[in-house]
Parts: sequence; C-alpha cells; structure tokens
Amino acid sequence: MAGSSLDNNPPNASRHITSGASDWLWAVTAIMAICDLAMVGWAFRRARGTRLFHQIGIIVLTTATIAYFAMASDLGAAAVTEEFLRGSAPGTTRQIWYVRYIQWFITLPLLLLELLLATGLTLSDIFTTIFMGWVFVVCGLVGAFVRTSYKWGFYVFGLLALFYIWHVLLGHGPRSTFAAGGAVRSGYVRTAGYFSLLLLLYPICWACSEGANVVSPTGEMIWYGILDLLAGPVFLFFFLFGLRSVDMAAFGLWSGKYTDTGYGYGAPGAGGPGMTAAPGAPGVAGGVGTGMSMAGTTAGTGPAAANGAAAGLAGAGAANRV
Repeated sequence: MAGSSLDNNPPNASRHITSGASDWLWAVTAIMAICDLAMVGWAFRRARGTRLFHQIGIIVLTTATIAYFAMASDLGAAAVTEEFLRGSAPGTTRQIWYVRYIQWFITLPLLLLELLLATGLTLSDIFTTIFMGWVFVVCGLVGAFVRTSYKWGFYVFGLLALFYIWHVLLGHGPRSTFAAGGAVRSGYVRTAGYFSLLLLLYPICWACSEGANVVSPTGEMIWYGILDLLAGPVFLFFFLFGLRSVDMAAFGLWSGKYTDTGYGYGAPGAGGPGMTAAPGAPGVAGGVGTGMSMAGTTAGTGPAAANGAAAGLAGAGAANRV
C-alpha cells in the first residue's frame, strides 16, 4: 500500500501531501503499531489489578495507529480554501486532516489522565483538566476549517485552555499529595515538564500550517508525526518505566468489584471462593447486612455471597473506590 496511496485515493485539494509524505506516515503507522503490541505484551505480563496505566497506553496507541493508517492512505482530509495564499492563485485549497483531530480528541485526555492519576489531585480537578484538553483540540479543529481571520479567535481560546492545563500539570499537580511516595513525585515532575513542552509545540505547528499556511501539508505531516511519536510511545514508555517498581496499591485505584477481588486484587477480602467477606456498608459488620423485603420490612441478615447478585440480595455492600 505504501507508495500507491495517492493513486488509489487521489488528493482532494490543490495543496496536498506528496508520496514521500505518505511513505513517512506509513512509517509512523508501523512504529505506532509495534509500540502498541509491545504495550499489550507489557500489560499482560503484569498482575491483574495493576494494569490501569498500561491499558490507558494501549488505548492511546491503538487510536494513533488507526488515525495514521487513515492519513497514510490519504483518507480523512477535507479541502479548505486558504486565507493566506503565499503565492498561490485565489481559490487554492489545502488539505485539512480532521482524522488527526479525532485522534487527539481521544488521546490527549487519556494522556492527561495517565499523568494526573499519579498525583493526589481530586477528581473534579482531573475532569476539568480533561475538559480543557477537549477545548484545546476542538478549537484547533474548528479554527482549521475557518476560511477567514476569525480562525485566530479559536486559536486564542485553545491557548487559554492550554494555559489552564499547564497550570494544573506544572503548578497544582506537583504540590498535591503523592500517596505512592517521593519517587513518583520526582518522576511526575520530569514527565509533566516533558509533556508540557510538547504541548507548546503543537500550537506553533498549527500556526505555521493550518493557520498561516507557511508550512506545506508534507512539512505539516512530518512535524506532527514527530510530535505524536514523542507525545505517544516515547512519553508512555518513559512514564511507565518510572512506575515499574511502584506498588500500584498505593494509588488507591482498585474498584473492589468481584471481578477484581476474585483474582486476589482490589478490596481486601472481597468476593471469591476461599476469601473473607467484603467490608460492609456503614453499620454493617463482617460482610453481614440486613436485607429488605419487597414491602420494605426487614427480612433478616445473611452472609455476603461471592457473586454480586447474591451479595446484593443479602444487602451486603462491597467497598468501591475509583
């Protein structure tokens, strides 16, 4: 398929990628796919209940592989009239790759989540940061499709969202409590600084390519491809390598569900044959709870069962954390 993509899927704009750019995109696709398979293998080598950070990496790399496959095939782009002609004739169009923004809409929040789950930030802080990541991506997408100078308004909104992300990653995050210890804090500071620097380079590339039309679509593909490799597989393996010797239980991310505890992970003593009963809800001790009849009267007490359905009928509550 490499080398023949532009023949099978002809470009739909005056300024478009070259066959050399397509070959570069195929190379990035292969790198993403290989790293994705390596991440899958790494995840399955870890014990159940300790794979969360690796599984986030799998989602990121799988999404990037599919997106780069589409771009290498010269698919997922639309023609947009240029605002700055740069010597071209009026009405000249440029390829804008919306599939790239779909990729970022999925992967950027997950990369932020990967970082922030290592901190002691509250869920509200994490969710707001993820939302700002979406604002950053969507403003870039909308601005790229605007044919007038109003595109720069969306560019400014995206930068404001980026400033908020920087504030959380570099200011609020390092000052939070790291339950996993000082080693995780120092590793977080390094990776958050690295990732924040990469985030700065994305709007610079946007301004030079989709924004001001200075860089050709081929140059844009090379620039973004390098950034995505650095922000994807390089960042993920760097971050996860720093967590290789950390006790994942220190993060407090276990769910306490029977699907987890049946394998010996999650809430202490919850679910599974041969395991002690899960901690009860407030006022319920030793996994024995009171159940209610259909009429609303107390039906009595019973031991918490191993499966969720029986435990629910008996009124036992397994402690859940997220």
